[in-house]
Amino acid sequence: MAEFDVKKAEALEQKYDSGLHLRAVGPWLVKFTFLFSVLFAAYHYVTAGTGVPVDYWHMGFHMSGVIVLVFICYPMFKRDRSRELLANTWWRFANVPIWDWLLIVAGVASSLYIGITWYEIDFELLGWRFFLSEQVLRQGDPAFIDVIFGTVLIAVLLEAVRRTLGIIVPIIILLFTAYAVFGQYMPLMILKHPGINWAQYINNMYFPAEGIYGVTLWIVSTVVFHFVLFGVLAQRMGLGQFFVDIATVVAGRYTGGLAKVSVVSSAFFGTISGSSIANTVSTGSLTIPNMKRMGYPGHLAGGVEAASSAGGQITPPIMGAAAFVMAEFLEVPYTTIVLAAIVPAAMHYIGVLSIVHFKAKRLGLKGMPSEEIPKLLRVLRRGWPTALPLAVLIYVLFSGYSPHMAAFWGISTALAVGLINPMHRIGVRDILDGCVTGVRYALAVGAVCAAIGIVVGVVNSTGLGFRLGFMVTNGAMAIGENLYGLISWIPLFDFSIQGITLFISLILIAITCILMGAGLPTTALYIMLVTVAQPALANLGVPPLASHLFVLYYGVISEITPPVCASAYAAAGIAGANPFRTGISAFTLGIAKLMVPMVFIYSPAMLIVIEDHFTWMSFLSTTLSCAVGIFMVATSVAGYLLAVMPAVFRWAMAFAGVLLVAPGVQSDVMALVVVTPVLLQQILAWRGARVATS
Repeated sequence: MAEFDVKKAEALEQKYDSGLHLRAVGPWLVKFTFLFSVLFAAYHYVTAGTGVPVDYWHMGFHMSGVIVLVFICYPMFKRDRSRELLANTWWRFANVPIWDWLLIVAGVASSLYIGITWYEIDFELLGWRFFLSEQVLRQGDPAFIDVIFGTVLIAVLLEAVRRTLGIIVPIIILLFTAYAVFGQYMPLMILKHPGINWAQYINNMYFPAEGIYGVTLWIVSTVVFHFVLFGVLAQRMGLGQFFVDIATVVAGRYTGGLAKVSVVSSAFFGTISGSSIANTVSTGSLTIPNMKRMGYPGHLAGGVEAASSAGGQITPPIMGAAAFVMAEFLEVPYTTIVLAAIVPAAMHYIGVLSIVHFKAKRLGLKGMPSEEIPKLLRVLRRGWPTALPLAVLIYVLFSGYSPHMAAFWGISTALAVGLINPMHRIGVRDILDGCVTGVRYALAVGAVCAAIGIVVGVVNSTGLGFRLGFMVTNGAMAIGENLYGLISWIPLFDFSIQGITLFISLILIAITCILMGAGLPTTALYIMLVTVAQPALANLGVPPLASHLFVLYYGVISEITPPVCASAYAAAGIAGANPFRTGISAFTLGIAKLMVPMVFIYSPAMLIVIEDHFTWMSFLSTTLSCAVGIFMVATSVAGYLLAVMPAVFRWAMAFAGVLLVAPGVQSDVMALVVVTPVLLQQILAWRGARVATS
């Protein structure tokens, strides 16, 4: 098995992740950004262990750092010329034009303004007296200068998000802004509200607690950044190689071994990675070329890696940092989120592994040669120190300490192990480079989460979430009433208007989540979706934890849903395969992730921790039937169980699998009836093949 090359993986990520396409800057600015990034990372690391400053100062420092680096590193337009180092002119210095320097000054000033003016300001300069009462007295009645600085910060953040993630998110935020200000002109009565004047809008979005300086920026600056930094440092000190080696030992020898290595290593790697693309290129740089060498088509090799890597964002304990945000939103212990997410994540990997296995059977692909599989004792002897940081991090988390304290001890252990581990020692320069890389990864999520605070603020101040919830429910009810007349006659199914309304509502919300989540980092997409879509699920009586996981799952599915499937496109680039076809393969392999959220909505017992719904009988019946149903759907996707499956029987197997996934005894019985002829056909075909062979 090839050695894991961290620098090669990072180079691949910069190539395929458009959010990392940076501009060339002058030599002195290269040194400045390097030093600034190291200090930025050091500030977050130290304050995680010793205690963060008061919230408005800490968030202001974090946002200022993000703004400085975004406008230095990201050009206004991503042309090829932006990667060329151009000569200095009166309007461009170190390849950064004057307007970007002005945006940096404006952004930093407006970020720190809240802290500077928190207490009363009263001074006289050149005969002019300046007086500003303390911030708590201006709450609800902002001064004119507050409105100026708030407007500037919103404009700067929107431009920062546009540069790092594209135009879609700024457009969404501008639409929410227009709704808040011009609510009285909305054409639909249910969406109308009196409207908010601009001063009050800035008051709601700029002053702490509700908008930009709300929970989203707080979590990014105290949790998300720290876990991104931990993932980068843990990877550099050898944890990525350890994951790949363990996965090879566990899965390499079996049918389709290299693809299974990809699935298992990506599941492991997802525990420390906050990005599906990072996960894809890190493990994919090894597994995809090896899969192709063993006979896998390029689109399938890339699809396996993309589907497996996207699963890391729903896999405990970190879940792309969404687990911590979810715990904050729901006001429940972090361990509750982890326990709830275990079984649904397992279902995703059951689906991927099953499809991989039967695809390999159909293609006649064997396991890895024994000489290429490392010995378990040698892997453990060499790699166990690299697992210490993750073990420490998880131990501190489950001991009840805050997430940033857990990240502090995880990073501290990673640094200690990396410096003294004789098997995989790293130097000070590697650590500093890791800090710079971690900061670079965090820029996009830092900018977008600060800006998405505006969405949260608009929804809270206008009641938009509940209005949209009523719209979805009423629309679904209208569709349900029409459908009921068309399908109520079908025998063996007990249809009701309420049941049809719930199902259609879930479909509409799921589609919305997939569309809105396209191209966003996991944490940002979760925050936006849970703000907008979750109230609709609440109207339907769905338990809060189930509804939060539902929107997270369908948001993450956008990573492998064409046409915007960034992870699949990155995998296609490594595999040299058609990107769209790779996206289709990834989506097909992740079919379990598409079905499982529906299961825990209808049977929340799967999530374990929802006491009103959990019994061991309901948990076991839901989980076991779901697992078997996903297995059956996987054989249909692969077109193989004991032998090649004809098209008619594939459709029958898929239908039976979906029936078995759906909670309920009646659907389980129907599934057994439908699958029986498929099993008979497969047994007869298998026997026929054996006779022909003998």
